[in-house]
Amino acid sequence: MAAMKTLALIEEIIATYQRHGWKLQRVLLHPATRAEINQQARELLKEARFVDADFDALWFARPSHHGREAWELRLLAQQPYALFEAFEPDETEAEKEEARCEMENRMREHAAQS
Repeated sequence: MAAMKTLALIEEIIATYQRHGWKLQRVLLHPATRAEINQQARELLKEARFVDADFDALWFARPSHHGREAWELRLLAQQPYALFEAFEPDETEAEKEEARCEMENRMREHAAQS
């Protein structure tokens, strides 16, 4: 039953983001969550990269104004909570990845407090 609720929440979040032009990039899952939804989620999340994490969240990206790229990290929870960053076109992938890691650390702190 928990797997179905988790899958339904994932589907709902993805649908909401897709309506606004976001594309799922990465799926951060606690190993227990990953095991819980493994088979059912594979088809739904097939285009995204799976990352082991100590919290559950979804990374979305889309083009932004003036050639920038927007990334949003959405906590996998009923209560919406997300962190947003827009990257300049001249930022290197290493700089972007460093910023995404910092966002994941902030999300981890928030999830631990929830």
